[in-house]
Amino acid sequence: MRGLYTRATAALLLLIQTQSVLAKRVVVNWDVGYVNVNRDETITRRAIGVNGALPIPPVFATKGDTLILNVANSLDETTSVHAHGLFQNGTSYLDGPAMVNQCGIPPGESFSYEYMIDQPGTYWLHGHDHHQNSDGFRAPLIIYDSHNPFDYDEDILLSFEDWYKEEFAERAKITLDPSFPFPPPHGYGHALINGYNGNYTKPIYFHPGKTYRLRLINIGTLRWFQFTLPGHEMRVIEMDGINIEPQVAEGLDIAPGQRYSVLVTARNSVEFNYRYNTTMYASFVPPSNGLEPRVYSGDIIYREGAPFRMHNSNSQTWFANDVDFHSFDGELALPVDRYIKMSIGNNPYHTGQHLDHINNITYSPPKVPTLYTALTMGEVAMTPRVYGPQTGAIVLKHLEVVEVTIHNPNDMPHPLHLHGHAFQIIEYGLAESPFPIPDQFKNTPTRRYSGSPAKRDTMTIPEHQYIKIRFRADNPGVWFMHCHLDVHFIMGMAMVFVEAPDVLQKTMTVPPQMLDFCKRQGTRTWGNAAGNDGYNFGGLPDPPRIVSRPPGTTGHS
Repeated sequence: MRGLYTRATAALLLLIQTQSVLAKRVVVNWDVGYVNVNRDETITRRAIGVNGALPIPPVFATKGDTLILNVANSLDETTSVHAHGLFQNGTSYLDGPAMVNQCGIPPGESFSYEYMIDQPGTYWLHGHDHHQNSDGFRAPLIIYDSHNPFDYDEDILLSFEDWYKEEFAERAKITLDPSFPFPPPHGYGHALINGYNGNYTKPIYFHPGKTYRLRLINIGTLRWFQFTLPGHEMRVIEMDGINIEPQVAEGLDIAPGQRYSVLVTARNSVEFNYRYNTTMYASFVPPSNGLEPRVYSGDIIYREGAPFRMHNSNSQTWFANDVDFHSFDGELALPVDRYIKMSIGNNPYHTGQHLDHINNITYSPPKVPTLYTALTMGEVAMTPRVYGPQTGAIVLKHLEVVEVTIHNPNDMPHPLHLHGHAFQIIEYGLAESPFPIPDQFKNTPTRRYSGSPAKRDTMTIPEHQYIKIRFRADNPGVWFMHCHLDVHFIMGMAMVFVEAPDVLQKTMTVPPQMLDFCKRQGTRTWGNAAGNDGYNFGGLPDPPRIVSRPPGTTGHS
């Protein structure tokens, strides 16, 4: 079955993915291994799939369930799984990022992620070790709500992803190896819709007067997807798993990691069929005829054989902006206890590399998972320094409200994902910049929330703009924040929030199997970032040194 997932197909999919439901326990068995696939109808390449297949079927659960994800690692390297958007309240050790919240699952070993499902909405699961999600290790996660506040007749899933001819390791090499020119040449990928070439997506059938919930997920790694449905009104009701007050939008611009749900009521007439439009693009890649952007369409069928109603593709489409949405729960902007300022970008280093940074710190994983440092270092765990010079750690006090302003004085946008939280979208505006601001950005307006600010977990920071977000530190744990463009993640655009380590030490116990994974890989489960006492960081590599940019240049990444 190619290209369309509806709630009506969920029962079949439960069987396909070796999933069974017993007394609110949803059990999913994943054997993660290499597969050879031709996903874009152009080239066969090695990828990472589950149970010998790719795409990986979506996982379905309902609020109140316990989801048991049994992961067997048949790769030749460690692996881990992140449930993108789930807060993991009280279970930070299950969040997934390797060397942040756990040591990876060793080859030949298995581990069971046990998720208590209390967040209805649209999410996804993906590998969070060795950037394996870029090679196919990713799947939608849909959590239904038996008390849904919105009325609709059918639930339809459309997942979008970019796909490239090379394995991610090849693309990473030409990015990080200083013997290659920087920036590296742009790759022109193909779009996959529900796991298959976007040109061959199964039609969606509409019936007059019925209302459909379309769940739109970008599970890709480098490109945005714009979605429009001409001839129909889209009412946006969900953003990154969080309900919002319904708001009409002509189009949605979906960054890697982001999700939306829209309600669409079918037209009363079956005289015409229609098409939805999907454009895969990256604003920082020069247009190239037929390659960038890539445009796809899918059929909306009212009556077999009916003609298609064509719409003017040259008309200006208004794409929704998240700062204009309002939270469904009516929560007002949180009063701020602490202000944090960040700047992101790319620097040239003495190694000859160009690496990304947050506040001039290029992330590099420590020798002890950061969560284990927070749990084992006593009072010293309240000081950011103990987490090492290259994690960018910020320690948060329990229940304090932080406003984080992130400046992007660069020529490309960045989608940043915060683990463990959804944050309020407060404001966008012109970024502070050490570089000359291009003329086309100098008049960037300030856009600020009104009423009850909407919440999400993955933000897009447009080029030469800043964003302000707020959240309450009510989830003790260690939470990664990183760019969801994997090539920028591997270049170091990441940092960690260490939240209430004093509370963690009194309330959290890591499962012994997870500690054993570390020990068998020669990784310590206690101590500072280097696995030592106090502030002795002997054994950590020296951070790279920034060298000066040529005068008059602007930020690249």
